[in-house]
Amino acid sequence: MAEYIAIAVMFFVVLTIAYAVIYIHDIPYKIAVDRNHPHQDAIHVAGWISLLTLHVIWPFLWIWATLYREERGYGFSAQDRETLTGDHDRVAALEARVAALEAALAEAKAGGRDGEAG
Repeated sequence: MAEYIAIAVMFFVVLTIAYAVIYIHDIPYKIAVDRNHPHQDAIHVAGWISLLTLHVIWPFLWIWATLYREERGYGFSAQDRETLTGDHDRVAALEARVAALEAALAEAKAGGRDGEAG
């Protein structure tokens, strides 16, 4: 009789572990559904694939699912976008300034060589 109880307990433990693994791998998908994430299906499929990769990609799925919020997208507000646009303008100005300095340096080197030859 004890053998049957032991087999039933082992069967119950195996089923519980299998269910827990499946439940845990669906957490990022459930987060994505709650947040109305635009990539819900991709997160769900990647959760199943993470079973095959020995759970290596699962933490990245969690991050991917939690980064998105419907009211703000991936976290850039309108003010952040304006700041980024301003950064692009500043980078373009700095690139122009570096180009001018390089041209002046090339001119100075060319002038110095001409003076040495004379």
